[in-house]
Amino acid sequence: MNIQNVLKHKSFHVFVAILIGALIGFLSPENGIKLKFLGDIFIGLVKMLIPPIIFLSISTGIRGSGNLRNVGRLGLKALVYFEVVTTLALALGLIVVNVLRPGAGVSTAGAVVSSSNAVTAASTGGVVSLSVIPESFFGALASGNILQVLLVAVLFGIALSAMGPTGAPLQAWLQNLQKIFFKMIEFIMYLAPLGALGAMAFTIGKFGLSSLSSLAHLMGAVYLTMGLFIVLVLGSILKFFDVGLWNFLVYIREEIFLVLGTSSSESALPRLISKLEGMGCPEHIVGLVVPAGYSFNLDGTSIYMSMATLFIAQAYAVHLSLGQQISILFVLMLTSKGAAGVTGSGFITLAATLSLTHVLPVEGMALVLGVDRFMSEARAITNLIGNGVATIVISKWEKAFDTSKSVF
Repeated sequence: MNIQNVLKHKSFHVFVAILIGALIGFLSPENGIKLKFLGDIFIGLVKMLIPPIIFLSISTGIRGSGNLRNVGRLGLKALVYFEVVTTLALALGLIVVNVLRPGAGVSTAGAVVSSSNAVTAASTGGVVSLSVIPESFFGALASGNILQVLLVAVLFGIALSAMGPTGAPLQAWLQNLQKIFFKMIEFIMYLAPLGALGAMAFTIGKFGLSSLSSLAHLMGAVYLTMGLFIVLVLGSILKFFDVGLWNFLVYIREEIFLVLGTSSSESALPRLISKLEGMGCPEHIVGLVVPAGYSFNLDGTSIYMSMATLFIAQAYAVHLSLGQQISILFVLMLTSKGAAGVTGSGFITLAATLSLTHVLPVEGMALVLGVDRFMSEARAITNLIGNGVATIVISKWEKAFDTSKSVF
């Protein structure tokens, strides 16, 4: 790729915007904070289209799978893969945080006083909502609750599939409607550099670079763990299925830079779907695995939650036995499934975890509140890559991967 192509590439534009945003936030924090609206507008526009895209992808994907037995087989394989890989992510986080002990020696003085916002979030229903059943069909789409959207999409897709040939016209209509939504996303993506600039300017302007010093150890441990997970775990999985990790990362580089700037893996969901279909993953598998993965396969969020939980335990000098840590692992396996791939979901889910353990102080959330936003990028990028790998694995597992489309 020559220099002219690089300069024209969308990922380059987003990368430059991230650097400019960071510079604005560092040199003029007050102006950086004011630019928050740019990131909010972009993420809001993308999130607006996520529920209908997920609904259309799953419902048409179920019918495209053929009979309902195929749907059940795909769903079972996906859930087994999700559970195994997210458990590995949780376990890796626990191992690294026990070895590095980033919370040891952290002063918890004043933590209770400064944690009022965190306690309020955890005690007033700010805990992750696991409500699956919506009040109405269209209410699920309007609420944006991913689990509710998944439910109505699965039910609709099963009913559409059961209609047989009479459902073909509706299937074709839904697929055309899906193309319209993807075209809308394509238009919105022209605003990606502005959204990334505003989000990064706000982050640096609000929290500053100096605020990271006291918790740099935790941040370093989290980034190290997620890097190890991507390279060792996801890389090994891809290698087993004859796909190179580096080649895949290069292929989705635009989506990675987009997530880096917005701290939201949802912002890249529609483009990830298109990229996976373009590389050879069947449409019906992509339509099932990717949307489901955004509720059940959040590898980055799982790593963050396990490490943040033990970090708080170490900071408060709460000794957790191996049995207690395993118990927390099971709690994390539950609460991590209720998080959506949006900014801040990991912190809210952490509140749910601490509330359910009855061992660690919920007010300990104040210790990670200041740097949670800086770790959000790592969570979101890991979630994105993890869901892409999951789709490739299920496609290969089903022997449905189209090698003639392979871009590697």
